[in-house]
Amino acid sequence: MSAPFWPITSNTLRLQARRVTADGKTRIVIAAVRRGHRDEALRELLAQLALASGLTLIAASCVGYRTARAALRPVERYRGGAAGLADGAQNLRLDVPADRDDEITRLGHTLNHMLDRLAASAERERRFVADASHELRTPLTLIRAELDVALHRPRSAGELTETLRSVDTEVQRLIELSNALLDLEELGTAQHVSRAPTDLADLVGAAAAPHLRTAEREGRALTVDAVRAIVDVDGRWLRPAIGNLLDNALRHGTGTVGLTATVDEGGLRLCVTDEGSGFPPEFLTRAFDRFARAEASRTGEGSGLGLAFVQAVAAAHGGTAHAENTEHGARVVLALPC
Repeated sequence: MSAPFWPITSNTLRLQARRVTADGKTRIVIAAVRRGHRDEALRELLAQLALASGLTLIAASCVGYRTARAALRPVERYRGGAAGLADGAQNLRLDVPADRDDEITRLGHTLNHMLDRLAASAERERRFVADASHELRTPLTLIRAELDVALHRPRSAGELTETLRSVDTEVQRLIELSNALLDLEELGTAQHVSRAPTDLADLVGAAAAPHLRTAEREGRALTVDAVRAIVDVDGRWLRPAIGNLLDNALRHGTGTVGLTATVDEGGLRLCVTDEGSGFPPEFLTRAFDRFARAEASRTGEGSGLGLAFVQAVAAAHGGTAHAENTEHGARVVLALPC
């Protein structure tokens, strides 16, 4: 009969002993295995694992660094572009791949859109300054001339009154010009347009009322034909636009002035006609430019901003404005989606 082995601890040997009983005698059987070979193999395995882990870590770090650097390279290009813009570069746009649609590419498109908006804003600012300096120079020069003449020698009360009236006229012109320029700048973005349901007939009637009295004083007729309909427009801007069209027709045209307002599937259509000689053919292509005036009207009243304002109102509503000559005179059409 035998009993199971039991271990015996040793630093260099792994021992197991078993008790064997046979013929009434007890014998002890001891089996030993040397531990040095096993420990050496284990140390070698651990060294190989440590070396493999180190090499794997180094390889993963290199791959991760190169991958991150390649992924962030467009960001560095964008940063360089922003630095160039900060240094005063003009018309700068980021080089964004057109065949990709990841987060960084979308960021590049967003930044380019922002740069477009900034460029448009800067262009409007430069144009505003140029327009203001160009148009304000004339009335200011006239005011200065009137005052210089009045101060050159003693004047009678009647002469001083006449000078003050002249100065008052030019000051009023400056105020109107400044207001028109500010309105144009405010209309430079559609965000300043607040659409609301508006009764078209009431809107057109309110815009035409002051000009009905003007036409009556001049012995002319002004007809208004507006359908009764509800349109989705910004009456705060559309009302003065209609007024500018009527004022332009009364000032530069002759005969009867007609205003019609209709609504169909295409939207709102406002049309102002007169019975004058029409627009000069070479002027039609630039009729809606700022400060554009036909040669015959340059010495008359007006700043040349009326039709420019009409076009700005149309653009802010997502519509169009155009001028044309007919057999009976001139016609200006304002078309707006509503």
